Amino acid sequence: MNTKEVLYELRTKKGLSQDELAKKVFVTRQAVSRWENGETVPNTDTLKLLSELFDVSINTLLGSPKKLICQCCGMPLEDSLISRNKDGSFNEDYCQWCYADGTYTYSNMDDLIEVCVKHMANENFSEEQARAYMKQVLPTLDYWKRYEELSDDGQFEAFKKQLIEEINALNVEGMPKVEKLNALVGQYVNLEYRLPNGAKVKFLDDQTTYLGNQLEPEFGGDRCFGVLANMDFILVCTYGAEGADPELVIYKKR
Repeated sequence: MNTKEVLYELRTKKGLSQDELAKKVFVTRQAVSRWENGETVPNTDTLKLLSELFDVSINTLLGSPKKLICQCCGMPLEDSLISRNKDGSFNEDYCQWCYADGTYTYSNMDDLIEVCVKHMANENFSEEQARAYMKQVLPTLDYWKRYEELSDDGQFEAFKKQLIEEINALNVEGMPKVEKLNALVGQYVNLEYRLPNGAKVKFLDDQTTYLGNQLEPEFGGDRCFGVLANMDFILVCTYGAEGADPELVIYKKR
């Protein structure tokens, strides 16, 4: 699809007339008509407004002329995986796992490689092959090439260390000490818990990136501990395979 087709599809899907769309992005109806006829394309400022209105990336609005990849981990990017800045706008350079609300979540390349390898390895691609591939690719990406410029002098790592100390201080029976926290996107870990009154509730935002980990219980069994946290809370739960039958252990405001 090209820009004119993308804009027409997004506008009609949202149920907007050309005049209504024009008012929302501060242009004339004729300007919208020229976009949809392929005579012109929106300028940079208008593309930002359209991106916010339709909740799609600028790359998508332009017909996806670029194959986006995360400049920290190398993951191919589509709109559902693209990170966001503090103001909610898309940051098309990074995935939600590597950049969250204006913060880079990885400062150690080896830590990132170990996280990625677990998801990349399969029967046709061993962990050793995946690790070798990542060690070759990551140094070529913009984040790692500009790490000294982009890093926060260890502030985020200090925050993670503080969270780990707070989690371990909870002394949850059967849960081993947390040693690392990884970036986890809400939509993939937003389990639904049953409350004592029978109601079910989710505590997370699908679009938010949290810090967490999965831990094998000290007493064995087929259930795991899940830990999630951010600036506002710490959550500890247990669940079966693939997140089945989750039970909330602790939800603590920070």
